[in-house]
Amino acid sequence: MKIDDYKLLLKLQEVGTIRGTAKAVLISQPAVTQRLKYMEEYFGHAVFIRTPKKLIPTPEGEIILKHAASVIEREKELKNQLAISSDEVQGTLSIACSSLISQRFLPALLGNFTTKFPKIAIDLVTGISEDIKRNHKDYHVCIIRGEKLKETTCIRLFDDPLYIFDTEEFPANSIKERPLIAFSSDDSMHELVDNWLYVHQDKIKPIKTMTVDQIETCKQLMKQGLGMAVLPESVSDAMQEEYPNLPLRLNGKAVSRQTWVCFQEGVRALPQVDHFINELVAFLATQE
Repeated sequence: MKIDDYKLLLKLQEVGTIRGTAKAVLISQPAVTQRLKYMEEYFGHAVFIRTPKKLIPTPEGEIILKHAASVIEREKELKNQLAISSDEVQGTLSIACSSLISQRFLPALLGNFTTKFPKIAIDLVTGISEDIKRNHKDYHVCIIRGEKLKETTCIRLFDDPLYIFDTEEFPANSIKERPLIAFSSDDSMHELVDNWLYVHQDKIKPIKTMTVDQIETCKQLMKQGLGMAVLPESVSDAMQEEYPNLPLRLNGKAVSRQTWVCFQEGVRALPQVDHFINELVAFLATQE
């Protein structure tokens, strides 16, 4: 049995379906089915009961899954110990990163980082900050938006002011009624926008809301004149001269989202983690 096989078993348990697991790990359904069949033959027991809606672990499967989690954890501990003892910076670096940060900053950062430390293997997951927070213990480093993670060490990377854009002007003496285009984000982002709109309902009134999955789709729909969009400065600074916009402000202060890097106490003893955090902070400082 390989480590990847144990990881696949745990992913099947987490997702609950072969189809969903295949999509998550980017391999075909038949390949997942074949690997699961091999593992069940290897152990001599069925790991899951197949139902129309979900995979359910068998009693033997629960024992196997517990063993799989233990094997992966021991492997991680071994790699960490080797990384600490090595004179050369190496090992695996697991990162969970907000989608917005991963799209805007991470490619250049990781390009520089892996050139500087070629023996570090990057294990990267991107997504919505709320999802990352739920599973933060699975990663060495979490780069999140909004509120910082409790019970972890967090470094604030930057504040990201919000702006509302449109292809039409924002009138000074009348109510602007336009559709609002939103992108999928965590609840804290939506709360900031909803609160600002409530305070400014005498000036701006969304007549309906369209929600899309990606911030880039949101930007493109706004540019086509389909409605207003609230966007962070980090992904819209080049648009401010081209499209009518207003900065979101409440009580004289900018409405903004904070970006944090968070990690468990003691994890910076791993050289690959410590170097990455240092590179991340220095890189974003040059972007301001």
